[in-house]
Amino acid sequence: MSTTAWIVLGVIVVLILWVITIYNGLVAMRQRVDQSFADIDVQLKQRHDLIPNLVETVKGYASHERGTLEAVVAARNRAISVQGQGSDQQVAAENQLSGALRQLFALSEAYPDLKANQNFQQLQTELSDIENKLAAARRFFNNAVSEYNTGIQQFPAALFAASLGFHPKTFFDVGEERKTLEQAPQVKF
Repeated sequence: MSTTAWIVLGVIVVLILWVITIYNGLVAMRQRVDQSFADIDVQLKQRHDLIPNLVETVKGYASHERGTLEAVVAARNRAISVQGQGSDQQVAAENQLSGALRQLFALSEAYPDLKANQNFQQLQTELSDIENKLAAARRFFNNAVSEYNTGIQQFPAALFAASLGFHPKTFFDVGEERKTLEQAPQVKF
């Protein structure tokens, strides 16, 4: 074999190794995105499991607030039904559920007995804890999506990422609720 053939063979081997390295990096980033979304799913399932108990507790004190209770139940059922159908639908359903839960907690202000109920307070604390964990899981997911999307758009991966099945992922955004979430809570004494 001539020297030129060895050089060409060497360049081909280096190019193949280079493509394999880029591909493996993209696979690792996609796995991190999938894992972080699974973490969000765990938190959402815990939140979904708490809601029936919360609704039952509120029913005893505010039974004539049927519309709010039904909205929470309907939003929970919709959020459960869209799981696994894509992050866009799941984000929208979860945002709707968060809005319904906010209305439910606003009810407690109108019913002092409900607000003082130990079971309600415990459920509210557990839900608040889950919401904090969910916010952290969303941040981790969005960071993983950012890394992944950047990875598939950077040269040289951009040359072949789409043809290898690597497509941009969507962030888990709180959408319209951002205005509400960005406001500082009001403290009343």
